[in-house]
Amino acid sequence: MKNRSLFLFFIGASLWISCGKEKSLDNAKDPVNNPPNQGSSGNPGGSSSCSAVRADAENIAIFPSDNPWNEDVSGKPVDSYSAQIISIIASSQLKADFGSGLWDGAPIGIPYSVVCGSQQKSSVTFRSNSYDGNYGDESDPGPYAIPLDAAIEGNGTGDAHVISVDKDNGILYELYNASLNNGHWEASSGAIFDLNSNQLRTDGWTSADAAGLPIFPGLVRYEEILKGSINHAIRFTLTKSNVMPAYISPARHKVKSTGGTYSLPFGARIRLKANVDISSYSATNQIILKALKKYGLILADIGSNMYITGAPDERWDNDDLHKLGALTANDFEVVQFH
Repeated sequence: MKNRSLFLFFIGASLWISCGKEKSLDNAKDPVNNPPNQGSSGNPGGSSSCSAVRADAENIAIFPSDNPWNEDVSGKPVDSYSAQIISIIASSQLKADFGSGLWDGAPIGIPYSVVCGSQQKSSVTFRSNSYDGNYGDESDPGPYAIPLDAAIEGNGTGDAHVISVDKDNGILYELYNASLNNGHWEASSGAIFDLNSNQLRTDGWTSADAAGLPIFPGLVRYEEILKGSINHAIRFTLTKSNVMPAYISPARHKVKSTGGTYSLPFGARIRLKANVDISSYSATNQIILKALKKYGLILADIGSNMYITGAPDERWDNDDLHKLGALTANDFEVVQFH
């Protein structure tokens, strides 16, 4: 099993203490289009100048409309084992694993960069290190259009994901357990996705995520809040005791988790029940919760129970996001997969 997301277990109970920490605005640039420490919008190492901001990713197709990430599951049947599965995690609070400011010196969430088609591509060295192994045999060989100044999740600690979106060609590049070494990228694994295609990864292959899924399409992104809607499923995690050592489409990979009959395989979905009243939540949180009713959550990795994944942004209100914790797994149901 990959060692990814283990740092979540250590901070799970205290993540929101960071709400009171002072935000770091050193090196601040444009706080709307390119918040500090959260992703490149340039073209370091590229062949020409590039003008790209993270909001550009919202103007391209992120997979076809009939892709599983974009599927409306609000009307799908409830799984026959839903009650049993949910009962085991019923008290787990919904947690936004993203926000503004810093936690342990790093932005909260998984950052991403947006680049132009002119971004220089380079090879990635797949290797093991003290954090995890070498999954190069299940990785796309590249080359990868990732700037050398692309933000690394956790500033290189923990899962250290790196994500780059080519806005001109609709190509997504993702690395896991990544680092820079002498001016080139190294990682435990990597994956390249054509955002114009529904093609899945090779059966049994991991990606930058344990389930063999793309990460970027499942992130909660602040630019979506500005648009007024989130039109895709959201990535979430459960502890390994609640994850079946199996996967269903669109996931392509499993890990040595320990969940039994009443647990979820990678790729399974849960959704917020239609009768849950969300009217008292802020406009921002209502956008998130409406997506959880319509598109649901897709299980993508081992981590803390009911953690949903998003990108860091200085515009998030951590205190407001914390209010999502009033909801628990008991407010959700499993979309049929048996």
